[in-house]
Amino acid sequence: MKGISFNTWVYGSFPVWLPSYSLDEVITRLSSFGYDAIEIGCASPHAWPDYLSKERRQEIYKLLQQKNLKVSAMLPAPGGGPGMNPSSPLAEEREFTIRHYKDVVRLAHEWECPTVIWVAGWVVHGLSQRDAWNYSAEGLADVARYAKELGVTMVVEPTPADSNLIETADDALLLSEQTGESNVKVMFDTFHALYRNEVASDYVYRMADKLHHVHISDNDRLPPGQGRCDFTAVLKALKEINYDGYLSMEVGFHTRQAEPDWYAKTSIDYLRAKLAEIEKG
Repeated sequence: MKGISFNTWVYGSFPVWLPSYSLDEVITRLSSFGYDAIEIGCASPHAWPDYLSKERRQEIYKLLQQKNLKVSAMLPAPGGGPGMNPSSPLAEEREFTIRHYKDVVRLAHEWECPTVIWVAGWVVHGLSQRDAWNYSAEGLADVARYAKELGVTMVVEPTPADSNLIETADDALLLSEQTGESNVKVMFDTFHALYRNEVASDYVYRMADKLHHVHISDNDRLPPGQGRCDFTAVLKALKEINYDGYLSMEVGFHTRQAEPDWYAKTSIDYLRAKLAEIEKG
């Protein structure tokens, strides 16, 4: 595996009014906790592309290098005022979303980030599931072709707790295959598997060689080991399939009561110990 990463949502007031820190501060903190990488949510105050000048992008890149922190993945923020729904019945919203994704891909390239997450969208009342699916597939193929030129891989994530289009491992695999693009893979989040009352390790075996990225979270967006997920089974499964991507914590952003540093420290301490235990056999 490439290493352990931490998603910035809990440090960036998304999607509820959480404690909010600058991206510079988050990079510095995560590096001091021993993380190998950071997963950056592309929303204000961290990485909304329109708010990042050329000089600011260079400043952040230099800080990442200084702190020896890679960028494991980047993900646009779904919802909010702009919508950001690639399966929207509104052509204008779909077009805006695709432009935004390309901006995120370009930013990922500048920060040497290998992966951008595709949140496939949601079905709006009055639009058929099939039409919503096709809109998302067309948008993903468009973005993937752009990303391929920049050496970026797109990954489809099942998000049943948050949306109603891509809900299962099979959904993600089918959408990725339909694009016909070699740089479209899949990922999953243990939180979403638990939401469906599924076994998280089953997703590892189902996605297998298409699995490119993993979100780690216990139920209720708790740090791993604080809830009911069998992370021993998940990590053993990842070892069996020779998974070589990042394990990225996506925790804590479900409540205003979140204390970001506690989530970050508790998550890495648990995962490091669990990985060492599995290595010993």
